[in-house]
Amino acid sequence: MDWLEQFTVLFKNFGNITWGHLVMWVIGGVLIYLAIKREMEPTLLLPMGFGAILVNLPMVDAITEHGAITTLYNAGIANELFPLLLFIGIGAMIDFGPLLSNPKLMIFGAAAQFGIFFTLCLASIFFETKDAASIGIIGAADGPTAIAVSQRLGSDYTGAIMVAAYSYMALVPIIQPPVIKLLTTKKERMIRMPYEAKQVSKLTRILFPIVITVVAALVAPSAGSLVGFLMFGNLIRECGVLNSLSETAQKVLANLITIFLGISIASQMTVEKFLNGQTILILCLGLFAFVFDTAGGVLFAKLINLFSKKKINPMIGAAGISAFPMSGRIVHKMGLAEDPQNHLLMYSIGVNVSGQIASVIAGGLILGFFGPVA
Repeated sequence: MDWLEQFTVLFKNFGNITWGHLVMWVIGGVLIYLAIKREMEPTLLLPMGFGAILVNLPMVDAITEHGAITTLYNAGIANELFPLLLFIGIGAMIDFGPLLSNPKLMIFGAAAQFGIFFTLCLASIFFETKDAASIGIIGAADGPTAIAVSQRLGSDYTGAIMVAAYSYMALVPIIQPPVIKLLTTKKERMIRMPYEAKQVSKLTRILFPIVITVVAALVAPSAGSLVGFLMFGNLIRECGVLNSLSETAQKVLANLITIFLGISIASQMTVEKFLNGQTILILCLGLFAFVFDTAGGVLFAKLINLFSKKKINPMIGAAGISAFPMSGRIVHKMGLAEDPQNHLLMYSIGVNVSGQIASVIAGGLILGFFGPVA
């Protein structure tokens, strides 16, 4: 074999590059840029972006039948293991104190799930019911729940749904503020809500995750695992005798699983699966669901203000989506931007954690309505 033939063999794979591969490389690059430059969920977007580039290299071995990324996907996402393990870490991060000291905040978490069911109805025009139900859950901004619902319903578009759910979770700081400003006036955004701290007993904090698990599993059995793992993580946090395990769950476990999730999800971002009309439509419907979930929480708060003497800052309703703690922090920052003395953090975080519970229950209800009959 002469040098020309050797050169041809060595570089022949370059000829397999298509315009679609180039587009996916750009998408991967944008995700990496957002992770590094804008610091948007770097533990998630960085592996997703790098993975998107890796899986779109022609003839790459990572996504073959026994490739590394395929193995990760089968081991952690296809059987819902990664989402459930991640919920332990999320549960360990959550302080339910603000919610327990002001239980009425729970209604905002429920109101912010409106977009899920509205989008489900809209998506059913274009997709089968199992796919429409899976697409609707994107609006909760809860990646693990979106994975669990789409997997159990056997959706044909699980990959696109996962990518949309996690992408919009990371883009909360970009998507939510314009929606909130569009639906509120400056006067409404300046409504002050002084926080009255109330002591929550240790017994209450310990009983809460147990009671929520029992009640949620009885009401929506299909959400038993999702709620149970989330609340188990919170019980580790609140029990007081597993502090080192709680810290490990919050930091090491959550970050490690998030990295594995990100690069596993990238296995579904191949040019064949991603650059098609159905995927683009799913991304649009997912954004629609996300916007309407945000709007539902804000408009519900405005509705309450019509009948309440003690006014509520309607921005806290937007924190009812499941993107914890990003959404709660965004509302707090927007409040400070309008009035430096307006501290909404405890209220917005209380609504945010209620949204975490509500989104999981909503996913369980969807599984109960549209899932396979046992």
